[in-house]
Parts: sequence; structure tokens; C-alpha cells
Amino acid sequence: MERLLLEYLPILLFIGIAGGIATALLVAPFILAPSKPDPEKLSAYECGFNAFGDARMKFDVRFYLVSILFIIFDLEVAFLFPWAITLGTMGVFAFWSMVVFLGVLTVGFIYEWKKGALEWE
Repeated sequence: MERLLLEYLPILLFIGIAGGIATALLVAPFILAPSKPDPEKLSAYECGFNAFGDARMKFDVRFYLVSILFIIFDLEVAFLFPWAITLGTMGVFAFWSMVVFLGVLTVGFIYEWKKGALEWE
């Protein structure tokens, strides 16, 4: 039994060291970082005006839909670049696999278009 437990010792050491480093990195900013808030630091900087309501207020679902659409088509481009670079060595199977992939995305895009998900009112 001791031999079996000794085989797990490196894993336990690794977990302990990783936990110690993670804890140190989480605690260090609270101890070492200077904290001198002033009105300029606390002012709104993203949109230029102060917040006008609760951060937990309801928002339109179209923001979510637009972000999901962006992620989907952004990932499509991320898949297209490696495919385009290696197409010469991959052959006909890679070409038709990407045609099917683009076909599925096109059908989804047409569905979203017909349902009005891209309309911004």
C-alpha cells in the first residue's frame, strides 16, 4: 500500500505547489498594489457617461443574439484559415468537408435571417 501511495506523491506535490502559487498570486495584489482611489480613477471611462440604473437590469435579448452570431462567424473564419493553408496537401476529402461545414453554417444563417434575428429596431 505504501508503494502505491508513493507513486501518487509527485502528483500531490504538483497540486500543492500549484495551489500555493495560485494562492500567492491571488493574495499578492491585495498586499503589494497601491490603492489610492481618486475621483478621476472612479469616473466612467468606457462610454463617457455615468451609469444610469442598476447593473442587474433587464436588457434586450438581441444583444445576446448579436454576440452569439459574432462568435459563430468568428469561429468560422478561425476554421477557414488553417483549412485554406493546408488544402493543397489534404486533398478532396478536406475540400468537401469544408463545403459541408460552410453549408450547415449557411443554412443556419439563412434561418436566423428569416426569423429576424439580424433586424435591429
